[in-house]
Parts: sequence; C-alpha cells; structure tokens
Amino acid sequence: MDLKSGYPFWTVKNGLLTPFPQLTHDLQTETVIIGGGITGALIADELSRYGHQVAVLERRDVGWGSSAASTALLQYEIDTHMVHLAEQYGEANAVMAYRRCADAIRSLESLAAELGNVAFSRQQSLYFASQEEDVAALKAEIAMRKRYGFEVAWLDRPAIEAGYGFSAPGAILSSLAASADPYRMTYHLLEGVVRRGSKVFDRTQVERLESDDQGVDVRLRNGAMLRCQQVIIAAGYESQSWLPSPVATNRSSYAFVTDPLPREMLGKLGHTLVWESARPYLYLRSTQEGRLLIGGEDDDEDIAERRDARVMEKAQTLAAKVEALWPDLKINPTFCWGGTFAETDDGLPYFGPHEALGPRVHFAMAYGGNGITYSMIGAQLLRALIERRQHPLSALFSFQRERHDT
Repeated sequence: MDLKSGYPFWTVKNGLLTPFPQLTHDLQTETVIIGGGITGALIADELSRYGHQVAVLERRDVGWGSSAASTALLQYEIDTHMVHLAEQYGEANAVMAYRRCADAIRSLESLAAELGNVAFSRQQSLYFASQEEDVAALKAEIAMRKRYGFEVAWLDRPAIEAGYGFSAPGAILSSLAASADPYRMTYHLLEGVVRRGSKVFDRTQVERLESDDQGVDVRLRNGAMLRCQQVIIAAGYESQSWLPSPVATNRSSYAFVTDPLPREMLGKLGHTLVWESARPYLYLRSTQEGRLLIGGEDDDEDIAERRDARVMEKAQTLAAKVEALWPDLKINPTFCWGGTFAETDDGLPYFGPHEALGPRVHFAMAYGGNGITYSMIGAQLLRALIERRQHPLSALFSFQRERHDT
C-alpha cells in the first residue's frame, strides 16, 4: 500500500537518518511490534523503558510510511467535540478522553526534551468557526471544557482580527498544543530502543501470524520466524488488512510547506495551530524554520495513482484558501504531498486485542486528526494490558466499546 505522494517535507529535510538491518534469521523475543512509524516507535520506547524486550519490524525504511506525511499538530482536541463524545459515551468518558490527550501532550514534551532535536514546540490552538452557523456549537463546546477546567478562552470577531489578522465569527483559543518533527522523533525513539538492548529491523515484511496457548509465531516473507509472547500491530492505516472487516474509512489528505517567512509576517501564527469547524477542515502551523505548513482538502481517494495526480491541484486550492483569509500572505507551495489517513466514525482510536486474532495480538490504531497524541496514550495503555494492569481508557478505546446513543 502506497501511503504518500509527492515530497513530504520531513523526508526531504532529514533524509534517511539511521540504517537499521533487515531480519533474515529466526529470533525469539517477548513482544513483536509490526510497524516502524511514530506509533510503533512510541510503543517500543514505552515497553523497552520498563524492561520489556521488543523487536520492531518495518517493511519499508523506518518512518517512511504515514509518519513521513504527518503534519504533527499535537492537540488534546479530538476531531469529535467533547459535547458529542458525551452524547455517545457519557460525560465522564468524554472528559477522560480529553484529559488523557492533554496529559499525552505533556508526556510528549518531556520525551522530546530528553530526545533533543525533534523540533518540539509548545503552541496554542485556535479553533475557529468557519461560518456563523457554527458559533453555537463552538460556544457549547467551550462551556463544557471550561466546566471541567480546561484552559480555553472565547474570541469574538474583533479579537480574532486584532490578534490573528483574519476574520471569523468566533473561535476557541486553547492554551495547550504543540508541534514536532514526527519523522526525526521516530528515528530518535528507535535509536533509544536499540541502546536498551531491543531490536529494530527495516525492510522486513510479515507474511502471517500463528498463535497458540504459549505464544505467537511471526513468519516473515523471507522465511525467517520470530517466536514471541505478544504482537502489537502498529502498521498505521495498513493495520486494517489484518481485520475481517474495516473499522475506519481510509481517505487522503494533502499538505505543503511554504518558503521561510519573516517572523514579523507570521505574527501569532508562529506559535499557534489554526484549524476550523468545517469538515474536512483547513489547518496550518509554522515549522522551526519559519515556514507555514498548510493542510486539508481531504477526499475519499484511496488509490495512490489518483492521489498522486491531485497533489499540486490540492496545494493550489489550499494556498488560495489561506490567501483568502490572509490577503497579505503570498503563499508559495514549496514541497507538496498527499497521504493516506483513516477516520473512525466517533473520532476515537482502537488499542488492544480483536477477537479475530486472539488475546495475544493487539492493535494500535491511532486514527484521526490527533494520531500522535493517541499513540502516546496507546503506548501506556498497551503496556498496561501486557502487564495485566487496568488502564482507565482500555474499555473506551477497545473494539468492544458500546455507544450510549444507539
């Protein structure tokens, strides 16, 4: 499955950072992680820090799948409003999901400080109403968040114009958000995993899994085999191929970065993630070099060749939308790309076992607009499951979750 098109900025900027070997011999380990992107890297890091022996298997080069195309807006704000999650799963679950996402950003910040050189930056998040009709929903959302102690403020049109230089009927300003270089972070995490004595292999493709009462055999396409106690499938949007039926819809999103812009021209955009209430939504943030990273224009296309053909057209559409909001910004798409992403119908991820593959095979499906935030939570949740401990979100993020509104 071809997960990206064009020239994702992170791979152009960083290149192949660290060579990892291909696995060509049999191996025994405690946990096998299938997928060497940011999700698999965060899980491997969490497990190896707490004494678990892991082997990470990536069929491409590490970080070369969807992680290379990620725009890495790190938010606690889930694509589904807290108000709507409360209607589906109860208020306590909705608040817990949002709070754990907020905790995950702080965990990622601590991890980034330890790793160094991953372009992590604390940001604010400005979520604006795309049209007047969206104001009531955003005001209901901010009221609920304030009730539970989230640091948010309401901005009206004059405040948005004065502070951010564009016009919208209203917006929620959140104090907690961040951005990072997900590709470089993936490599640094996996380098740490190797230093702790675990293994990372790329260009290593899994053919099939065979489970029994004592463990799992992971058979590779080249004929080698790994024997382990647990498997975690963290293969991003390709993970659904292991399930009897899909649990999310694969789509395509598009993005580009501009040339570096003067800091005075960026203004508050230099430290604010901006996104809108329309679905699909336009979003943007700055990079460490002062470029704007702009994304959106999501569509239902999941055929790589067709996505390839749309990259430049989508970039031009996105540039026109940004210039309509900020007429003084002259947007030049420098590096443009498209990538596969997946959406669940409730905006929540899936972590844990599925009945189709038994209790020893876990999934890490950090789907949605804040996948890296979910992955940080999933790393902690999956370690709890492996260690036979309870995690507060294990039920809500499981395949067995039950909606209250059905």
